[in-house]
Amino acid sequence: MPMRHVLAACLAAMLLAACQREGAPAPDQDAAGPANPAAADDGATAAGDRVTPDRAAPDREFPALVVTTLDGERYDLAERRGRWVVVNFWATWCAPCLKEMPELSALDAMREHVEVIGLAYEDTDADTLRAFLAERPVVYPVAIVDVYQPPEYFPTPRGLPLTVLVAPDGRAVKTFLGPVTALELEQAIEAAGGPAPGQAAAQEG
Repeated sequence: MPMRHVLAACLAAMLLAACQREGAPAPDQDAAGPANPAAADDGATAAGDRVTPDRAAPDREFPALVVTTLDGERYDLAERRGRWVVVNFWATWCAPCLKEMPELSALDAMREHVEVIGLAYEDTDADTLRAFLAERPVVYPVAIVDVYQPPEYFPTPRGLPLTVLVAPDGRAVKTFLGPVTALELEQAIEAAGGPAPGQAAAQEG
């Protein structure tokens, strides 16, 4: 083969390798920006997890959550071991969220082995949210989360409500997009090895 053909082939191979390196996505690149909560006021949009930068890659199977509630209390999910925890992302403008709140509140009040934490996923302040909850009270704690920096160990809400069921050992066992009933949550608890709907958790605690 003539020398100029060999040189041309080598040059083409080098250019191809350079294009692949320059065109490859950076490993820390976020595949989706912060969710726009106003775009999903009926809770019917599909949910998608945000790609999180590879720091100490968040463990979505055993999620962590530490927030300050409207009462000024520190809420640490890790301290809830031994109970089923319902983590509910919601907003005051979300009609399906408001519809399910009484059921979530009743579930928290009536089942000793289940507790609910409400995460207000909207741009608001504590006084405004307290005034809203004075009109629509619930028995479970509520905290405000930043829509631009949502809890990294949970799926970034692409629609509301978004509810994650966490087992007594800290595992996230089921995620619900859209409104969920108390019965559906209890059925999910039973399917994950917990007590049947309406039964006490004699083996847990």
